[in-house]
Amino acid sequence: MNELRVEGLTKSYGAGEPVLRGLGLTVPAGALAAVLGPSGCGKTTLLRIVAGFLRADTGTVRLGDRLLGGPGVHLPPERRRIGIVPQEGALFPHLSVARNVAFGLTGADRGERRRRTGELLELVGLAGYGDRMPHELSGGQQQRVALARALAPSPRLVLLDEPFNALDSALRAGVRADVRAALRATGATALLVTHDQQEALSTADLVAVVRDGEVAQCDTPQNLYRRPADPWVARFVGEAVLLPGTVDGDGTALTALGPVPLTAPSDGLRAGTVLLRPEQLRLTAPDFAGAVRGTVTDVRYYGHDAMVTVAVEGHDTPVDIRIAGPVPVRPGEETGVHVTGEAALHP
Repeated sequence: MNELRVEGLTKSYGAGEPVLRGLGLTVPAGALAAVLGPSGCGKTTLLRIVAGFLRADTGTVRLGDRLLGGPGVHLPPERRRIGIVPQEGALFPHLSVARNVAFGLTGADRGERRRRTGELLELVGLAGYGDRMPHELSGGQQQRVALARALAPSPRLVLLDEPFNALDSALRAGVRADVRAALRATGATALLVTHDQQEALSTADLVAVVRDGEVAQCDTPQNLYRRPADPWVARFVGEAVLLPGTVDGDGTALTALGPVPLTAPSDGLRAGTVLLRPEQLRLTAPDFAGAVRGTVTDVRYYGHDAMVTVAVEGHDTPVDIRIAGPVPVRPGEETGVHVTGEAALHP
């Protein structure tokens, strides 16, 4: 099995503050996990420790039943059976596409290298490109070649270090989908390091949000978005509407937007922060039953949807409302705001 288990990792550089503070993470065999977090949180340090480029101060790294790093143990990178897809591909400019892919197949004969190279180029959608040079490829094609090169030796784990960062937005989604499909076709376990929330949620089977050297939450993309561990995680993985609320009974919170049903019992918590997503709010007529009045302060149109900001009576901070289709309001107009669905309550 190729399950990745990271336990209790700590790492400091010199006399500075620790970068990793007892970080733990488990990636099931065959899954693609994204490590998401702000700059300086420890994402790249984690990746380099798993790859074998750095030694952890404490903690262990296991891949299946094999200890890669721990007390008294540090396997060098070339013995870990880990493939790496770096930023911007980092292909060898003097080698053809086929020779780039075959670079790691040192133990195979010429026929096996040719067969394996052809299989992988077909897998990443580049069949027939073997004789081209890297400079003849687009950025997205170079990233596909880098993935094929990483997969060529049949690694047990593939590490992807922000591999789509240099691609323009129109190309990025297609390349992400191709990379995910190729990884699933080979059954490799994969770890993607990124700072892009949309990339993590749309690509990975699991998302681990790292904060100050620790995993703040690790869950499926849907659970992470719908049930964030705390308001910080909620804001980091998407827009959030945070409201002070008091519990009325055990299943409802009273807020500036009216009563809001809670996703879970309050467990004795009588007041806290109510967490909603912008798509849970609806624009209505100002006098709509159950709605609160507000004034539109801003409209941001994105084509597929729009974000409308409304200053609500009784709440100091304007709230964001995500709507689909035509925008029915303009800044300065009065509107009503109505809450749909349930909300989480945090201390």
